[in-house]
Amino acid sequence: MIEYKLGEIESRFADIIWTHEPLSSGELAKMAEKELGWKESTSYTILKRLCQRGLFQNEKRTVTSLVSREDFYAHQSEEFVEQTFDGSLPAFLAAFSKRKKYTEEEVERMKQILDSMRG
Repeated sequence: MIEYKLGEIESRFADIIWTHEPLSSGELAKMAEKELGWKESTSYTILKRLCQRGLFQNEKRTVTSLVSREDFYAHQSEEFVEQTFDGSLPAFLAAFSKRKKYTEEEVERMKQILDSMRG
């Protein structure tokens, strides 16, 4: 079963993978050293953990995702709405839209998204 939870540092590491995949585990370790200040061993430890969670794979030293960034964050968003708003998307949208005014283009795009959800 895929575990859809990441800490802040794991999330930054996962973003490196999603942005650059496929990449060798060695390249990943070098990127993590440059961007996160990690030692190689730390990168391999976190990579192993994320592979065990079912998010990525490291096959023949090539790292790729098993879950796309979009799918990962969509799942997290669904969980947030479920836990915080009893699964009510209208309640979430009402709360989300209270503090900001949206342009006509943004509102139109949201309408298109909602229209596409009709069954």
